[in-house]
Amino acid sequence: MRLKISLLKEPKHILLICVGWTTAEELYSCSDDHQIVKWNLLTSETTQIVKLPDDIYPIDFHWFPKSLGVKKQTQAESFVLTSSDGKFHLISKLGRVEKSVEAHCGAVLAGRWNYEGTALVTVGEDGQIKIWSKTGMLRSTLAQQGTPVYSVAWGPDSEKVLYTAGKQLIIKPLQPNAKVLQWKAHDGIILKVDWNSVNDLILSAGEDCKYKVWDSYGRPLYNSQPHEHPITSVAWAPDGELFAVGSFHTLRLCDKTGWSYALEKPNTGSIFNIAWSIDGTQIAGACGNGHVVFAHVVEQHWEWKNFQVTLTKRRAMQVRNVLNDAVDLLEFRDRVIKASLNYAHLVVSTSLQCYVFSTKNWNTPIIFDLKEGTVSLILQAERHFLLVDGSSIYLYSYEGRFISSPKFPGMRTDILNAQTVSLSNDTIAIRDKADEKIIFLFEASTGKPLGDGKFLSHKNEILEIALDQKGLTNDRKIAFIDKNRDLCITSVKRFGKEEQIIKLGTMVHTLAWNDTCNILCGLQDTRFIVWYYPNTVYVDRDILPKTLYERDASEFSKNPHIVSFVGNQVTIRRADGSLVHISISPYPAILHEYVSSSKWEDAVRLCRFVKEQTMWACLAAMAVANRDMTTAEIAYAAIGEIDKVQYINSIKNLPSKESKMAHILLFSGNIQEAEIVLLQAGLVYQAIQININLYNWERALELAVKYKTHVDTVLAYRQKFLETFGKQETNKRYLHYAEGLQIDWEKIKAKIEMEITKEREQSSSSLKP
Repeated sequence: MRLKISLLKEPKHILLICVGWTTAEELYSCSDDHQIVKWNLLTSETTQIVKLPDDIYPIDFHWFPKSLGVKKQTQAESFVLTSSDGKFHLISKLGRVEKSVEAHCGAVLAGRWNYEGTALVTVGEDGQIKIWSKTGMLRSTLAQQGTPVYSVAWGPDSEKVLYTAGKQLIIKPLQPNAKVLQWKAHDGIILKVDWNSVNDLILSAGEDCKYKVWDSYGRPLYNSQPHEHPITSVAWAPDGELFAVGSFHTLRLCDKTGWSYALEKPNTGSIFNIAWSIDGTQIAGACGNGHVVFAHVVEQHWEWKNFQVTLTKRRAMQVRNVLNDAVDLLEFRDRVIKASLNYAHLVVSTSLQCYVFSTKNWNTPIIFDLKEGTVSLILQAERHFLLVDGSSIYLYSYEGRFISSPKFPGMRTDILNAQTVSLSNDTIAIRDKADEKIIFLFEASTGKPLGDGKFLSHKNEILEIALDQKGLTNDRKIAFIDKNRDLCITSVKRFGKEEQIIKLGTMVHTLAWNDTCNILCGLQDTRFIVWYYPNTVYVDRDILPKTLYERDASEFSKNPHIVSFVGNQVTIRRADGSLVHISISPYPAILHEYVSSSKWEDAVRLCRFVKEQTMWACLAAMAVANRDMTTAEIAYAAIGEIDKVQYINSIKNLPSKESKMAHILLFSGNIQEAEIVLLQAGLVYQAIQININLYNWERALELAVKYKTHVDTVLAYRQKFLETFGKQETNKRYLHYAEGLQIDWEKIKAKIEMEITKEREQSSSSLKP
């Protein structure tokens, strides 16, 4: 990835201060020469909009945000301009000054609208931070300090403000008594800050010639090497994946983790202000010599199996097949904004249309028009793909057919990214921004909430979500990482009963599902771990450690990220930007394939051939999950779980299929389901007996009383249990039912024999034609 720079031969200003985009092709600039100039990138024309009064020297300006609701404007209509005389000015797009407001003593150094456009924050040389209404009425003075405040930024939820204080950064919530976060960020005065609403990360630039990346708690994530000159500007791309850094004769493009994609050295003087276009494809910089520098982001790469796609120009891509070195050129009518390559399809969105290419045929794409043409995210699954376009989410098939558009209350599409949205063949999962403990689940085919319409709720804030890609809809699982860096897994289908959320691992930084089978990988502290069969936690948690593949991950350095998990190859991006490829064993994927096709004999043969404990452990869990106890017995014997082999044998000897089913459920730890199966089959005594065996005394007595049978049996076993431990009965219910009751073990044994005989007779009669 690099920047393609363009500059006019002659500057349009004397000394340029600030720039801002209205649309993806239109930019406004203003400077100390009192001019506000409009730039049209399509026609390369510049027009003077207005010449400000001679006493107004602009310092900063910011366009009023487009509304996020239904009445979405196609472009910004007004802006705030701050000036050296202590005022800010609300100016329309046509250049008319709507209102001028006395704001600070000394220059107003920065002004920023919040994301909703309901409030404006200004900071000045007087060290004050003030909040104003949309119409320019003072709401509050948020803070006051003895040093000038050079830069300010709103938090993603517009509830906090980040500002500079010399070498310190301060995050102050709008609530009066909330905790203020303050930390020393640089060794020199901090000149610029930016806070991204999508990834919640903070950028800072200082006179110590460094730029830094922080999380919202003030923890350092990246610290650059010192440059030759102070860093005068930093700005996040709208989607939070990239940021730009400006200095003297320097423009740098960086990844969100801090490492640099490209460094350009345009002859511009210091770049005082950087603005990204709305679609995130180009940058404008306000230069000290009066120029506006334009830079297009080109040469992005996308890879999938043997295909590599490169954006060579704004409207052209090159596809290379590395197997035969065949090269295809793809040309587009409009500028390319986003692209994604996966599942044998390349999806490209331009400013007006969406193109869908098949890797089998690059010549005839499916083309359809976009609703708004501001695509910020593309996600792919095997059968369809998802577009986040403007204020809505759209799901399309690879034939270009519209499928659905899921919606939920308070949906903000401008802050969705690949960590907070996940797509599978039948499900869409979206983490809520208003309450980060909630995941909304939708049916892909209809866009309606899944199951009984309940959302998935966790006890902690969720950072990253991922749906598995294969298998039946009823078995769909979602894995997620929460704020404590715990990796959890749960079922997506939710009907009535609350699905259990089970913890798979701790200190997990990043995760990915395989594209062809339900294998999960993640980076856990200093280890790279692959869960060959994550569903083991639902079947037999004891053997979960035996189904894992582990290796040391210290070679990936700090903060690595899993980019993809395709076939048996995992691609990891290290903190320095380099890509590392890891190959894992291909055999677990083959085992998944055999089991999904119910080829149990082939699965056993494969495990005998490979002779690995992980394979046998996976097969054991898969067999129990699919109720194939013969295969389970072989697999458990192979990993030395003798007690489980004996239990499986005892299940085989049970008289009725209901009892067998109940004990298989018990084996997997599903006690309630086992009890329901027995009660539905009329096997009340067996339901009571499993509760006695598990020492669920309360439930055993409750069932006996409810069905008016075997109360004496429960009391007898309870008495025997207490005698063994030399205890006295203290439970009031048991004392109540034991009054005046003589326990006759001979009679109880005869009743139990009768129940077993009755079950055998029921079973044999149901087998007769």
